[in-house]
Amino acid sequence: MQHITISKKILNIVGRTNAKYNLIKEGDRVLLGLSGGKDSMMLATIFAYMKKHAPFDFEFKALTVDYGRGGEYEYIIEYCQKNDIPYELLRTDIYKILEENKRDGTIYCSFCSRMRRGTLYSQALEGGFNKLALAHHLDDATESFFMNLTYNGSLRSMPPIYKAQNGLYVIRPLIFVRERQIIDFISSNNIYIAPDCNCPINWLPDDKRPKARANTKEILATLESQNPLFFKSLQNAFKNIHINSFCDERYLDS
Repeated sequence: MQHITISKKILNIVGRTNAKYNLIKEGDRVLLGLSGGKDSMMLATIFAYMKKHAPFDFEFKALTVDYGRGGEYEYIIEYCQKNDIPYELLRTDIYKILEENKRDGTIYCSFCSRMRRGTLYSQALEGGFNKLALAHHLDDATESFFMNLTYNGSLRSMPPIYKAQNGLYVIRPLIFVRERQIIDFISSNNIYIAPDCNCPINWLPDDKRPKARANTKEILATLESQNPLFFKSLQNAFKNIHINSFCDERYLDS
């Protein structure tokens, strides 16, 4: 196994999150969506560590969904082999379907995300897995919350665990880890990450790429510069919801 160092702080965060929300338990079979980006590469490494050191037994496999346009996967395969990470690369026609169904003036982020998630769901169910692990972190959850607030008019974010309609549990073990902690992990261990992470949005010219997430990142960076405890406060807010203080009549006293 390649010598990889995971900070105690990250392991503590993931361990506490796992214990609080019962993300992975004895006998679970977990499929991990592994794009090859920094987030999922770290989560795969943590799962390999947990497999050896956790006080419970579970199985996991990392799965990369190829969109059918080609991509850089050799580094993922090599990393998984060196670090005892069970791995599969699945070839699909997602890109072809995206191009055939894309309307003029639209981007395929949400459509692509649904198709990739659907593929992961079907592979998990067909493979006998009871949980699907995604590598979203606290910055992702915060961006999602603010984008839903400002663009969709809803108060929504990313839960640590939820049960999909098909009975599969979706878990996010990194949901309270900061993105900069993941960047530090990748950098300190000198782990190679492909520049575009095989994401279809990176195949578009710059002027065609969506700007909402980038704009939201800038806003959040400004807020954190003004209040260094901003993300910590928001993390606490995600756990301290006063649902009857809004205007949804379903939750109002009457």
